[in-house]
Amino acid sequence: MEALAVVLARPEHLALNRLALTPAEEGDAVVAVSWSGISTGTERLLWSGRMPPFPGMGYPLVPGYESVGTVIETEAGSGLRVGQTVFVPGARCFGEVNGLFGGAASHLIAPASRLVPVDAALGDRACLIALAATAYHALSGIVPGGRNLIVGHGVLGRLLARLTVLAGGEPVVWEREPLRAAGTFGYAVLAPEEDPARDYSVITDVSGDSSLLDTLIGRLAAGGEIVLAGFYEAPLAFAFPPAFMREARIRVSAEWRPADLSAVRALIEAGSLSLDGLITHRAPATEAGEAYRTAFADPACLKMILDWRTCS
Repeated sequence: MEALAVVLARPEHLALNRLALTPAEEGDAVVAVSWSGISTGTERLLWSGRMPPFPGMGYPLVPGYESVGTVIETEAGSGLRVGQTVFVPGARCFGEVNGLFGGAASHLIAPASRLVPVDAALGDRACLIALAATAYHALSGIVPGGRNLIVGHGVLGRLLARLTVLAGGEPVVWEREPLRAAGTFGYAVLAPEEDPARDYSVITDVSGDSSLLDTLIGRLAAGGEIVLAGFYEAPLAFAFPPAFMREARIRVSAEWRPADLSAVRALIEAGSLSLDGLITHRAPATEAGEAYRTAFADPACLKMILDWRTCS
């Protein structure tokens, strides 16, 4: 079986290639992909060649971990059925081409146990489920009525803010890009210099800016926590005395866990967590090269979705 896939041969050299797929084994399912999302965090680092050493890293590679499609082949007892819509958090089915994270392709083969059934009515918004689970995993110390700071107003920052509101908190978001700060969101979006507060109990950074730690520590209340939920290409460092005086805590929020995914699925299905307004750009998968450049260079692009439905 073959698939049309996005292949990064080396940094800034992307093509749409036809690849032979590793044959399905016992426990696998075959998925015809409808849509996949482009991550402006990890995939930007892969594109630029600035990704720090990471398990499975190496070119050529197939990127992507936000895919949604239809099961076209599976085993009895897998818990899935042919025709079911599923979320695929990447795959490793491309032979000698690395799957990091292996979701940007017309067809995928992956263990059925890793696939997540989703409501077909979500359409391409279902690609956002992994980011929603990442935001849920990063949530920390939400106190009803309490003000928490979120740094960055991309898709992950917006999902964090929405989840904070659901938990009864009052998020404040820092964002310098006017296109991302404009609008009415039900919470405050400010440039850092417009925010006088220096008593946040929790600050969650999703910017990926490794130079911010000293600034964020200076905005913490005593005993406060900084959650690092971005992906950082450069080493992080901070001045010790201010952190010592605040008895600050720093937590790295890693990738989501199955329980996080279950929690956000329940919130989405209940109508509590909206995924609306987060996908700003869509492109046919055949235009992947230009789509990736737009996703990384256009500040108006919150989330770019590739449409694979016409690819065979």
